[in-house]
Amino acid sequence: MASEHTDNRIPAADVQSDPRWQAVRDRDPQADGTFVYAVRTTGVYCRPSCGARRARPENVVFHDGPREAERAGFRPCRRCRPDEAPSAARDAERVAALCRRIEASAEVPSLETLAAHAGLSVSRMHRIFKAVTGLTPRAYAEAHRGRRLRRGLRERIPVTETLYAAGYGSPGRFYARSGELLGMTPTQFSSGGAEARIRFAVGECSLGSILAAATERGVCAILLGDDPEVLVHDLEERFPRAELIGADPGFEGLVAKVVGLVEEPAMPVELPLDIRGTAFQQRVWEALARIPAGSTSTYAEIARAVGRPGSARAVSRACSANPLAVAIPCHRVVRTDGGLAGYRWGVKRKRALLAREREPRS
Repeated sequence: MASEHTDNRIPAADVQSDPRWQAVRDRDPQADGTFVYAVRTTGVYCRPSCGARRARPENVVFHDGPREAERAGFRPCRRCRPDEAPSAARDAERVAALCRRIEASAEVPSLETLAAHAGLSVSRMHRIFKAVTGLTPRAYAEAHRGRRLRRGLRERIPVTETLYAAGYGSPGRFYARSGELLGMTPTQFSSGGAEARIRFAVGECSLGSILAAATERGVCAILLGDDPEVLVHDLEERFPRAELIGADPGFEGLVAKVVGLVEEPAMPVELPLDIRGTAFQQRVWEALARIPAGSTSTYAEIARAVGRPGSARAVSRACSANPLAVAIPCHRVVRTDGGLAGYRWGVKRKRALLAREREPRS
């Protein structure tokens, strides 16, 4: 077989100048699935991340995928199995199946049950699940039950019926944790803010449109965007049954303070805040408030600060759920490599806020 692939060799210099060769040299797993490389002297083709001894460049030929390599007469490597899905894709498929299993179960499946379903050891299943989702299987199950609970309450299904449908076997346990799960009591949550009176105003600032809203307790929303109507719609979705009061002349002073925070985000927050979120979200937001102006922290650092190391993705979700732009400075959180990553109100605004904080104050 090997001798069939020794003719018409590509000069080594041409192979080495191909960016795919660098991926092979680095055994880059990110390149898996984008191409395969074949070795004429062995008749075998591999994925870029294969750990086999590296071939000489003059013996290498690249193919778009397994089908093309096999048409050329090469056979798949038994070590890296390039004709199968990459390990990351296989792990993602396994975890997706486990998530479906969790979501379909009335009670949280045991780790042993999930591992057997995936055909893995308990430790490997647990490690892969957390790597893919950012959560442990139990935390994922709790989050799913929380979503079902919130959906049922929004649909005005009776609380007792909702909590049993969401998988809570004990009403006592549920009520003891309702503040952590919902950020408020079930009745308050299901009412959609029915008894709340929320004043709001929409204006313009240097970063575009801005909406400020407040209850009697304090500012409950600071939203940034390009379209004032979208911001109002966002507020309506947050408090679908609240009495929203716009164009209140007495509210102008507070709005001016909110706009001032955007224009000078390094200034201390001296506004009363009505912060509504789950217990975890509130812990994250409290950690964000401790980041000094002009400084940044990473999602992983915040996860450690709130006692949940390894939950960087959950921290990222808590940041994206933050309804109080600038007042809760989620713009000060960056990726481990320093990249700005996502920002609910746009990376351009995030960059502008950080730049303003680093400017010397006169």
